[in-house]
Amino acid sequence: MPRADAAVRKQLEIEAASRGWPALHAELAQVDPPTAARLAPNDSQRIGRALEVFRLTGTPMSALLDQPQTALPYRVLQLALIPSDRAVLHWRIATRFEAMLDEGLIDEMQKLRRMPGLSADLPAMRAVGYRQAWAYLDGDIDLKGLREQGLAATRQLAKRQLTWLRSWPDAVTLDALSADLETRAFSRVGHHLASDAGSVST
Repeated sequence: MPRADAAVRKQLEIEAASRGWPALHAELAQVDPPTAARLAPNDSQRIGRALEVFRLTGTPMSALLDQPQTALPYRVLQLALIPSDRAVLHWRIATRFEAMLDEGLIDEMQKLRRMPGLSADLPAMRAVGYRQAWAYLDGDIDLKGLREQGLAATRQLAKRQLTWLRSWPDAVTLDALSADLETRAFSRVGHHLASDAGSVST
């Protein structure tokens, strides 16, 4: 799968701003029917990525995903850092969000809104923090609402990320809040490398 291409993405965002995502979804249906069939007409992020892949490779994303995957010649160690205390996680989220506000989130959004072609419907503008700052500048919410909605959205994002990490079938879970996290991580890596070396020598 090709890496993201800033120029292609920018062009797609410009086209979406003038034509709308449903029109780009219809375009996707012409070049990659299987992918278009599973996406909603306003799923801008996935529609944009699928069109980006096609424009970069000339091959539908669905066809690339159907290609057989080559097995890696080594075992991968997957470490999942999951905090054991949700209260601490929420405190850190709140601290980080306040820092974003203190460091100029609203000023940054004001500058972005003046850029041609940008709208609240673009994927980048729907990121946590940006979406709430946009609503604040539109007058839809006040500063208190910006904080509350931003914190709630960040907590929901963190919850989804933790659920995703816990779903990894072979992941080794480490407590992200552990005082000896670094030592535990290096120990796991050392054990993994030693077991791999032993299997090769035998």
